[in-house]
Amino acid sequence: MRFLVVDDSTTMRRIIVNTLNKLGYTEIMEAGNGREGLDKVTEGPVDLVITDWNMPEMNGIEFIRALRAMDGKQHLPVLMVTTNAAKDDIVEALRAGVTNYVVKPFTSDTIKEKIDAVLAH
Repeated sequence: MRFLVVDDSTTMRRIIVNTLNKLGYTEIMEAGNGREGLDKVTEGPVDLVITDWNMPEMNGIEFIRALRAMDGKQHLPVLMVTTNAAKDDIVEALRAGVTNYVVKPFTSDTIKEKIDAVLAH
């Protein structure tokens, strides 16, 4: 299983990558913003995307909308991990095409639960 982690925070990417490693996932690509994320998606197969919302250049919502507009990416599972916890934000993310949503801070159990739910989707 190949993951793409998109977050402008190097520290947060490292936390997510370490969490994925603890869960047994080792094929992980990283991107620092949505534009880089779109480039990575075209470089090779990606089975699940984990993205932040608040990023420079192209935020998570813009990234997801652009991703969903790409051929063959309409059903690629996307997990948004963000500090945006308001109901309206969650609704906006779901409308943009997010498969599931995690509010920071999170535990590895929460990430595992959400990944399992996304993969079962």
